[in-house]
Formats: sequence, structure tokens, C-alpha cells
Amino acid sequence: MLKSINKAKKIFPSYLIFILISLNLFCSGSYAQTIPQKIVVSPNKRFLQYETGTPFLWQGDTAWHLFNKLTREEAKQYLRNRAVKGFNVIQCMVIPHLPLTNIYGDSAFVNSNPLEPLVTSGNNYEDTDQYDYWDHITFIIDEAARNNIYVALVPIWGSVVKSSKFTVTQMEKYAGWLAAMMKCKANIFWINGGDIRGDIKPEIWTAIGNTLRKTDPSHLITFHPFGRTQSSTWFHNAEWLDFNMFQSGHRAYDQRKGDGAESWKGEDNWRYVLEDLALQPQKPTLDGEPSYENIPKGLHDTTQPYWQAGDCRRYMYWSLFAGSLGHTYGDNAVMQFYKPADTKPAYGAKNFWYEAIDDSGSFQICYATKLLLSRPFFERVYDSTLVINQGARYNFIITARGNDYLFAYTYTGREFKIKMGHISGSKVKAWWYNPRNGIAQLIGTIKNSGIKLFTPPGKEENGNDWVLVLDDASKKFPIPGAANLSDNKSCRIE
Repeated sequence: MLKSINKAKKIFPSYLIFILISLNLFCSGSYAQTIPQKIVVSPNKRFLQYETGTPFLWQGDTAWHLFNKLTREEAKQYLRNRAVKGFNVIQCMVIPHLPLTNIYGDSAFVNSNPLEPLVTSGNNYEDTDQYDYWDHITFIIDEAARNNIYVALVPIWGSVVKSSKFTVTQMEKYAGWLAAMMKCKANIFWINGGDIRGDIKPEIWTAIGNTLRKTDPSHLITFHPFGRTQSSTWFHNAEWLDFNMFQSGHRAYDQRKGDGAESWKGEDNWRYVLEDLALQPQKPTLDGEPSYENIPKGLHDTTQPYWQAGDCRRYMYWSLFAGSLGHTYGDNAVMQFYKPADTKPAYGAKNFWYEAIDDSGSFQICYATKLLLSRPFFERVYDSTLVINQGARYNFIITARGNDYLFAYTYTGREFKIKMGHISGSKVKAWWYNPRNGIAQLIGTIKNSGIKLFTPPGKEENGNDWVLVLDDASKKFPIPGAANLSDNKSCRIE
């Protein structure tokens, strides 16, 4: 049942809320939380890891409107679905727009004023006078923790800041309040910005970033930029930025429109990774918003073809093999949590969120996790010298290797030639790994010398994607994808 927004609530005065925050007496720990491990940047500055040293491969989902669109039971359904499929991060907006109420009719602020969070006494869900907007967010974060999922929080979306007259002081106070309330939650990241260029009101983003770092030094921070841009353009040297994020966006190769020719990368999201990792000081990076499954190419024109699961896999393997710290998946209906009661879906969504959570692409992120964690993780680097007959666009073969293994991904299933001898061993064991189902097929054991031609199974066509895996035969690695994931508590599809 929806709560009445007219029902009187016992509201804490805003001055008292900020006093409690300053005394660390308002940290939102009202619900028992399963404690996930702390996430830190790896010593080589290219990946993330648990503080114990175990790799943390970010496999994210864009659940932008989770906090304001779903009930408690719906949020449980969504989180459990994502946990079982191996997602370990969900990206959510705290304030997607103003004015703002959630599914229960609760407002985030008094009169849309970020200096007056609408916080009520108590947090009992059964008492409509107690359970407020912020209690609902806290419940969802704690429920995510119970599913070993981290929540990447966007304090306030870029368009809200862009269209407002909020001052630096206002945003500092709001960010400080939010960070102090959430800093006791083990399972959070911070995402500054939100689909916006860093040179639009940069003073606001700098203030928010600095405040998050000062108030909550234990959690990692990044910046979500506008489509086809990267956080490193504006904030790479900022002390508050722990890792970069880029948004490769939703356009196809032939949709450059007003973008400059020099910066245009089309669908080649791997190019962003290489650019970011070439910077100093080195910081990890990832694609925080590639093309979503079942969204129109170019985003706004619903007469255009829709991106499919194969495209999502291509973006994922291209970025991972280029050296990203992880990847974020998205689904059109899920990111907006499209429901039957909504008058009109955004971007031509064709199914409801509770149907779309089982779109085929969502099942396949797990297979990438299993593959990467089945080989030594932190030594993996992109290597452009391995393919002899390199192609462009969809015919591009992306290759990565460790000391004793090699990965080569083809989106079209075309044959390609590999220059051998770049990994250890006189002989290598060769496999084809299927990104659609996580099954590995043994090719055989071959000499690790000369140039070898590899022909993937099936017909050459878009979406017949395969990963060639070459292992030093003497290392006796497990079958590709046969990772021991007990320490990662993710990717549970068997």
C-alpha cells in the first residue's frame, strides 16, 4: 500500500540533523547489515581488489531509478536476480530529479531544498510516519549487502545540478550529510557527476568530490561523465578520484553527429581504456555506461534497430581485454524500472522491468567473470602485437595476455592469425571459449612458435563471438571458466 504524502510526520529539524551528522551519531546503521569486504585499488593501479588481495572484477548493472521506483519487495526481487547472475555492483541515483518522491510517496527534501532532507523519527516500515525516503535507501543498500552486492551511489544527477541554482556551499553540505550517513555501509562506492561533462559547473563536482573524500575516506570515488566522454578529461589528477569512468554511450559507428572527428571512437570502447591507462599517475578505469540491451541505436530514435545481447558482450570483452577494472551492463527497461502503471516508457522500452531482468545479456556477464578469474588476474595486459591479420570495427580482434596465458576475442567468429611465443612454454593448450554459455571446447596442444591460424566454430557473422584461450601447457590451468569463486561470492550460475 502506498503511504499518504499528506500524513503528518515527526520531522527532525534540519539543524539537528546536521549536528547529529557532525557528531557521527546519524550514520545510517539502523538495519542489520551483512558486512562485505572493503574494496581498494590494486597495487599495480590497474584493477580493484578486496582488501584481502582477492581480485574484485566490477560487474555492474545500471539500476538508476531503483531507490525511487521499486517497493521493498520489488527491490528484493531485483537484487536477488542480479546476485544469482553474478552482478556485484549496481549503479543508482540518490536524487534523479527534483521535485522527487519515491514509490511510497515520500519526498527526499522539504520543498526540494537539499539543505533540508526530509528525515523522520524512527525507521519502522510498518509505521508510515517513521519510514521515510532515506530509510528506504538504507533498506535497499542493506539488502544489497545481504546479496554481496555493492551499491554505487550518485549523490545528485548531473541534469539536476545543471538546471538548478544550487551553490557550492549547498552541495558541500548535502554531500557531507549524505556521506556521513552512508559511510558506515561497507558495500558502497561513490559516483560523482551523472551523465554530464565535467566542465559544466566544475566547481560543484569538485566540491562534491572533495567533500565525499573528506567525510568518507574509506570508500572509492569515480565520476560518471556525459556520453562519449571520460572522467579523466577533467578530473584525472583530482585527489578525490580513485578510478576513472567513461561512458561509451549508445551511438553506432555511423551516428557521429556533432562529435569531433578526432575524439570520435564510435563503438570502439576499448580505445577509452587504452587512453585512460596511458595517463599518469595511473588509475583504473571502466565503461560505466555502454549501449544498453534493447535500447535504440543512438538512444532517442525508436525507429532505429535496437542493441542486442551480442552487442553487450562485444562491449564487455573489448573493454575487459583492453585492461578495464570491470564493466557495467545495462538494460533499457531495467535502468528505468518501467512498469505497467507508467504512462509512457523512455527510449522505446518494449517490456517491463520484471521481464527484462531476464533478458539474455544479463545471463552472460557471469561467463566473462568466470573466464577472467580462472587465470592469473592482476598480470593481464592488452597486447596489440599478437594478431597478424588485424581488422577494424566488428572485425577487430582484441587480445590480452598474462605471463602464461593469452585471450583473443572475435565478435564475428572470423578466422585470424596469432603470432606465437608471447607467453611462456614450448607448447600451449588451445581452447575455444563460448561467451554465450561459458562452455570451453578443447582445440588441442600445439607448438608455441611461428604463426598459427585459428578458425572459430560456426559461421562468420556478427554475434558468433568466441574467445581463443592459449595456455602454457606446463602450467596445467583448469578448463577456461572453471574459476574457484568461493572467495568472490559472485557468479553463481552453474
